Amino acid sequence: MNVNHENFKSDINDINIENHLGLVHLCCQRFRKRVVDYEEIFQSGCVGLAKAAKNFDKNKGVKFSTYAVPVILGEIKSFFRDNAFLKVSRGLKEIAAKVKKEQEKFLDFYHREPTVKELSCALNIDAEQILEALDSARPLVSLDSSKQESEHENIEVPVVFEEEKISLNISLKEAINSFEPTDKNLIYLRFFKCMTQSKAAKILGMTQVQVSRREKSLLKLLRAKLG
Repeated sequence: MNVNHENFKSDINDINIENHLGLVHLCCQRFRKRVVDYEEIFQSGCVGLAKAAKNFDKNKGVKFSTYAVPVILGEIKSFFRDNAFLKVSRGLKEIAAKVKKEQEKFLDFYHREPTVKELSCALNIDAEQILEALDSARPLVSLDSSKQESEHENIEVPVVFEEEKISLNISLKEAINSFEPTDKNLIYLRFFKCMTQSKAAKILGMTQVQVSRREKSLLKLLRAKLG
């Protein structure tokens, strides 16, 4: 694979690829610990960027960066797969299985997907391991999938970037600050201190059942406030 990123300036579908090389470097950072030369990883990412630019449809209302990142990651993962570099250990597979089970349990109880921090608290597993397990269990992105209706169909995988995280954190903080003191403490103890409902109940002078019911109401209210 020969991609000279210094001269990687072609325009495809009005997308200036050179201006988006930062996305490739961002994706490559996730694979720096692999025993592979960084340049090889970067070249694979550039191929993914070119494919994303070729198939991107701005009429779908999705930002190019949001669309491109999973395609770039998919190309890099395909590189590791094809070269037998991407191996998932048994321990990681076991963590992935636990995470999946906890996700289903959490979704059934709270009617929403758990955050990485919530999974980490529930399973007593480091958040970084949770992320690695989730990543290992995610199917590789393929632009040639037979499931696609046409060769120009977009693969839309949601990716949250730093600026979006900051905006969400600000909105979340404002929403929580609008709560009564007891409710704010409940959210803080449960989701920032990762306490069990029983332990939080003792501190708040409530029963576990009361905490559970109030927690459900507050989470529903937060979802409404955050849209």
